[in-house]
Amino acid sequence: DDTVFLEKYLDQARHVEIQLFGDKHGNLLHLFERECSIQRRHQKIIEEAPSSAVSAELRGRMGQAAVAAGRLLGYDNAGTVEFLLDESGSFYFLEVNTRLQVEHPVTEAITGLDLVREQIRVAEGEPLSFRQGDLHISGHAIEARLYAEDPSKGFLPSPGRLLAFAPSAEPAVRWDAGVEGGSEVSVYFDPLLAKVIAHAPTRDEAALRLALALERLRAPGVTTNRDFLVNTLRHEAFLAGDTTTDFIERVAPRPTREPSVEQLRFAIVAAALTGHTQRAAGATVQRTIAAGWRNNPSQGQRFAAVVTPGGTEVDIEYRAERDGSFTVRFGDDGSATVRFGDGLHGAVPPGGSSAADVEIDGMRRRVTVLREGERWFSHDGEVELEVRELVRFPERQDGSASGGYEAPMPGKVIAVYAQAGDVVKEGQLLLVLEAMKMEHHVTCLKAGTIREVRVTAGEQVAGGTVLVVVE
Repeated sequence: DDTVFLEKYLDQARHVEIQLFGDKHGNLLHLFERECSIQRRHQKIIEEAPSSAVSAELRGRMGQAAVAAGRLLGYDNAGTVEFLLDESGSFYFLEVNTRLQVEHPVTEAITGLDLVREQIRVAEGEPLSFRQGDLHISGHAIEARLYAEDPSKGFLPSPGRLLAFAPSAEPAVRWDAGVEGGSEVSVYFDPLLAKVIAHAPTRDEAALRLALALERLRAPGVTTNRDFLVNTLRHEAFLAGDTTTDFIERVAPRPTREPSVEQLRFAIVAAALTGHTQRAAGATVQRTIAAGWRNNPSQGQRFAAVVTPGGTEVDIEYRAERDGSFTVRFGDDGSATVRFGDGLHGAVPPGGSSAADVEIDGMRRRVTVLREGERWFSHDGEVELEVRELVRFPERQDGSASGGYEAPMPGKVIAVYAQAGDVVKEGQLLLVLEAMKMEHHVTCLKAGTIREVRVTAGEQVAGGTVLVVVE
């Protein structure tokens, strides 16, 4: 086929779509626009309605174009006509999605309509319950897609078990979630955990409300894009409406939120003292003896851990005092008097998530901690941190390999071009991994001999799995 398909290149474009709705009685209309320009890998992660770049006049023109396309199709359902919008106000057709989309709740929020209900009515042969003149835009709505993925690693999926999923009751936003505590995020499906929708009188209020709701969510166990979303929603460029499709590459919001010194201290103290009080509560004999490797109560108990995001190693020493408080020494950074417990009185009960008041030199916060093995997950209402305790006597770890080539992400091995004993040179293709709609070539970084091939074609592997060992 010698056909040449030519498209106009648009610099600094926005992705703006029109919600369309029709019935079997000849009624066809639009429900205004949504802007979906904040994208990674050309996939939407933040959507809003209305668009900050669309005037009433432009809205009318785009709506008319969408309805005209729908009439040519004889359309009688919910659908979306998608456009690219340039700086001059010119817009260009992309496609029609003949269904409701992930971001339809923002349209529901600004119109007050239940689009799923309308779909069912239309399917039953009923006419639409509204007319074009009945529709008005009320306030502003923004939706964020919460994924189990790591923005610091190119938004690679991060499968695993979600230990808890606990949205905060305030601020009031809409949570459309497909998970709960204990849910397994597998490598076989899109790692979308929830979509979160905030509606407010103004765009700034909606953005800041949504950021606060995401910040207060407790979702330990897997890495998510939550901090990236919060950083984006609070970024001055986003709040100014500077939201073109290259926003993430051009503006580069921080992928994670680096914890402050105070947040690190509260997290490590909460983990250490929660473990201390729970061990004491579970003891059947000698409850007054300090929990740890020392039976002399005058000696400090040591707790060392690595805190992420950031990978900061923190080492503290704490000692219980007669008045129920603790003296905590933060390495070479001095010591502090710490009060800890439920309302600063009493032990934290073992099992599940534990919330306790932590007071360090008079500064008090409510910290929730949850433990899984040597990992503690701490949330203080602003940031969620993983505190990985460094064990005193680490066991030998099997399965790793020097010279091993690891899977950069979860995926499927579709071809293997190496076998044990092969002599390979730098740049030689070893295998091909299929993930996230793309093929990823694993090539030899340094010449050598293949000692081991640990996978076969067709095998599904998790991120970090050793695929080939070259010596």
